[in-house]
Amino acid sequence: MQDTTTFKEIPSRQPNTPLLDRVNTPDELRELSEDQLPQLARELRAFLLWSVGQSGGHFGAGLGVLELTVALHYVFNTPDDRLVWDVGHQAYPHKILTGRRARMGTIRKKDGLAGFPKRGESDYDTFGVGHSSTSISAALGMAIAARMQQSRRKSIAVIGDGAMTAGMAFEALTHAGHLRTNMLVILNDNDMSISQNVGGLSSYFAKLLASRTYNQVRDGSKKFLQGAPNLMALARKTEEHFKGLISGGTFFEELGFNYIGPIDGHDLPLLIDTLQNIRDLDGPQFLHVVTKKGKGFAPAEADPIGYHAINKIEPKPPVKPADSKPAPKLPKYANVFGQWLCDTAEQDERVVGITPAMCEGSDLVRFSQRFPERYYDVAIAEQHAVTLAAGLACDGAKPVVAIYSTFLQRAYDQLIHDVAIQNLDVLFAIDRAGLVGEDGPTHGGAFDISYLRCIPNMVVMAPSDENETRLLLQTGLAHRGPASVRYPRGTGPGAVIDTALQTAPIGKGRIVREGKRIALLNFGTLLSTALPAAEALDATVADMRFVKPLDTDLIRDLVEKHDLIVTLEENVVAGGAGSAVSEYLNGEGIEASLLQIGLPDQFIEHGKHGEQLEECGLTTQSIQARIEDRLTQMSDLKALRAVK
Repeated sequence: MQDTTTFKEIPSRQPNTPLLDRVNTPDELRELSEDQLPQLARELRAFLLWSVGQSGGHFGAGLGVLELTVALHYVFNTPDDRLVWDVGHQAYPHKILTGRRARMGTIRKKDGLAGFPKRGESDYDTFGVGHSSTSISAALGMAIAARMQQSRRKSIAVIGDGAMTAGMAFEALTHAGHLRTNMLVILNDNDMSISQNVGGLSSYFAKLLASRTYNQVRDGSKKFLQGAPNLMALARKTEEHFKGLISGGTFFEELGFNYIGPIDGHDLPLLIDTLQNIRDLDGPQFLHVVTKKGKGFAPAEADPIGYHAINKIEPKPPVKPADSKPAPKLPKYANVFGQWLCDTAEQDERVVGITPAMCEGSDLVRFSQRFPERYYDVAIAEQHAVTLAAGLACDGAKPVVAIYSTFLQRAYDQLIHDVAIQNLDVLFAIDRAGLVGEDGPTHGGAFDISYLRCIPNMVVMAPSDENETRLLLQTGLAHRGPASVRYPRGTGPGAVIDTALQTAPIGKGRIVREGKRIALLNFGTLLSTALPAAEALDATVADMRFVKPLDTDLIRDLVEKHDLIVTLEENVVAGGAGSAVSEYLNGEGIEASLLQIGLPDQFIEHGKHGEQLEECGLTTQSIQARIEDRLTQMSDLKALRAVK
C-alpha cells in the first residue's frame, strides 16, 4: 500500500504535522507503530515541499526516496547501523528525520545546513558525498571495519540509478561480492531507467526471495549439495535462471550478491517487511526498489529533470506598468558555450559533443537536438568520456568534452595518459570553474588551473567575459593538441558577443588598462571586479587569457615598467596562475615584487557566490586593500633599507 496523496503546488504556509512534530530522531521514529508510518510519510512530504519552497534546493530526488528513508530508519538502528547515501541530494528527508528539521530553512546558505550529507554536521551522516557512485565503496569499507571489530552493525548503501552508470560503482560491487561481507546495497531505480516490471507478481517474488524460510532452504541446500559439485552447479544455474526470469537480477547474482526485487519503493509496508527480512541475512544483499522522482508533487512527477532543484519561492512582484520594458536577460556562460558549439558544428562536421550526464547543466540540449549523430551523453562516467574523446580524436574527429571542473578531477588519469601524452585534439569546455555558491566544496572548481597547467602539451585558457569565452573556445578547437577553456557558473558582465568564429593567437594576452607602478595580471572572470580597484589605484590591467602558455613577453615588459606585479585568479593560489608567473620570473632570474591573489588553501563552505568571494578576499574592496597593504610594506622595507 502506498500514499496516493499528490500535491499540485508547493504549500505557501507551514503545514500541520502533528505526528512529524513528535519525531526528532530515528529513535523516536522507531517508537511509532507501523500503522502510523503512512501518516508520517504524508506529513514528511508536505513539510519537505514547504521547506524547499522556502529555502530553494534539491527537490525531486528527496521526494522519490521519502518512503524508503522512513523505512530504513525504522528498520535499522541508525546511526550505529551505517546508512550511506549516494548522490547526496536524495538526503533531505534523511536530514529532517535526524534532528535537523528546524534548520532546514538554512540549507545551502552560509553557515547553514549543507545540501549534501556531511560528517561534521551529524552522526547520522556517515559519509560525506556530493559526487556520485561512492556509496558502495564507502559502505563496503565500513562493513569490513565492522568485521575487523567483530561488530554486528549493518552497512547499507543507497545508490540512485544514474550513479550506477559509473564504473566505480561496479568496481565496488565486484569487490563486495568477492569478499562476501555483510552489507546491503539498495538500488533506487527512480523510474528513469533499468526496470518497468513492478507489479503484484514481482513484489510477491521479492518478498519470497527475502524471506527467512526461502534463505534457510537455500543455505541448507548448499550444505547438502557440497559433496556433489555437479548437482550444486545445476542447482545454482536453476536458481539464477529462476531469478532472471522473474526479476532480471542475474547480473548481480553473478557478482556475488543475493538479488531481491524489484519492489515498489513507495509501498511502506512492503518496504518494511522486505528490509526486516534482509536485515538478518548474511553476505552481500542487493535490493532493487523502483521509485518515482518527484513523487507526490504533480509538476515534478511530470518533469523530473526540470524539478531536480528549485529556487526559493519568492512573493509575486507588483505588476509593472504596461509600457515598462523588462531588463534584458544576460546569457549564462553555459549558454555562450552551447550556442558556440552549435555554431561551430554547423561549420565543421568533425565536431562532436560529449558530456557525462550534464546535458542540461552544460546547455547541450540544442546541440543534442540539432546534431544527434554527433552528441554523446555517456552518463556518470567521466573517465569514459575523456577516453572516448581521445579515441575520436585519433581518427580525425574534433571532440569537445563539456564537463564541470569538479567532475574532470575524476578523470585525471585519462586526461594525462589518454589525451595529453598522445597530444590529441581534444577540447575541454570546463564549466563551474571557481566558486559555485550553494553547492559548496564538493562542486567547487577551485583546482583546475593547478591540475591542468602541470600537464605537458595542455593549453589552459581563462576567458574574462562572455565574448572572450566564445573566442577562446574557438581558439582551443582550432589548436592542434589538447586544450581547455574554464568558465564559471552563472552570468557574466554582459559583454557584447561577436558571433564570428574567430581565434586568438595562442599564448598572447591583452592590455585592458594603462596605469603606473602597479600591473594587475588577470586570469579569468574576475576582470570586471578588478577594474574598479585598478581605476582607484591607477594600475595597469592585463587580461592574460592564457595560463599556459604564458605570455612571457608581456610579463617581462610589465615587470620592467612597474614596481608591483599582482596576479588575480578564482583558483587556489597553490600551483595556480600566480604560481606560474612566479616560476617564470624565478626561472629567468628576474627580480620583481609579486602579490598573488586567489583562493586560500582551504575548502570554501557553501553560501551565495558573493559571500564566498567576500570570505576569500576577492571583492573589489578587498583586492584594492591587499594591494595597498603590499605597497605600504614595500615602502616600509625601502625606508628600512635606506636607514641601514
